[in-house]
Amino acid sequence: MNEMNSGGRFVLPGTEIALNRMGYGAMQLAGPQVWGPPKDVEGAIAVLQEAVAAGVNHIDTSDFYGPHVTNQLIRRALDPYPDQLVLVTKVGAKRGQDKSWNHALSRQELTEGVQDNLRNLGLERLDVVNLRVGGISAPTDGAIEEPLTVLAELQQKGLIRHIGLSNVTPAQLKEGQKITGIVCVQNFYNVANRVDDAFIDELRDQGIAYVPFFPLGGFSPLQSATLNEVAASLEATPMQVALAWLLHRSPNILLIPGTSSVGHLRENLAAASLELPAAALGRLNSIAAEKVAAS
Repeated sequence: MNEMNSGGRFVLPGTEIALNRMGYGAMQLAGPQVWGPPKDVEGAIAVLQEAVAAGVNHIDTSDFYGPHVTNQLIRRALDPYPDQLVLVTKVGAKRGQDKSWNHALSRQELTEGVQDNLRNLGLERLDVVNLRVGGISAPTDGAIEEPLTVLAELQQKGLIRHIGLSNVTPAQLKEGQKITGIVCVQNFYNVANRVDDAFIDELRDQGIAYVPFFPLGGFSPLQSATLNEVAASLEATPMQVALAWLLHRSPNILLIPGTSSVGHLRENLAAASLELPAAALGRLNSIAAEKVAAS
């Protein structure tokens, strides 16, 4: 695997797994609304192969993307997998026939979710499995002991190496840590949506990775005049600046920007080497306050 300027590396807690901080999220490889196969299957395979060739060593996926589509594409593109490649998947949701996103947190659903990921990725053990709880883009209060205990049992059986959490509160993390070790938290966060600021710092102090999803503001690009102006001043794209800001925000942040285009993939990876001058950082740090004032 070639090395890239990856914004540094982060070692997952309790492991010897060193991840380049710039990873890749496979969700966009599925068809429209993350449903069915992509229009360009060979193009999707090319993106995955280019990512690994460029030095990406962790890919975020799930068997409910498609469903089954992204995992099958990953297997077709990358199996046999490079030794240093870490595949991070998630369970706790399923897709309805109406393309809805639904919770799947029963013992049977979680067990089937792990088995589906294993089968479609062609693995005997999953590197990291995130338990997805909460809503579409925000955590909800409530106990997670029951579903997390199921994953901990599957971990003890050797089907899962490490466990993470997605869409959780700090209280749910503490609850989870009483059951099993937690190596990462995946929540909604970006330069304009900074509810998790204190949580990120808490995780940093514990050496736990924080992985922001939808880092540019959701399914649609983040709209910010300030971001656009800073990007223009640096001769970069708004996406590159938003990603570079996240890398600068805290050393425990790992990125998983997704794309179905090789060109956009290269742009995203280039964000890892983008320098943000102090004046630019000051302007970017003001975006969240501007959003609150405008609401």
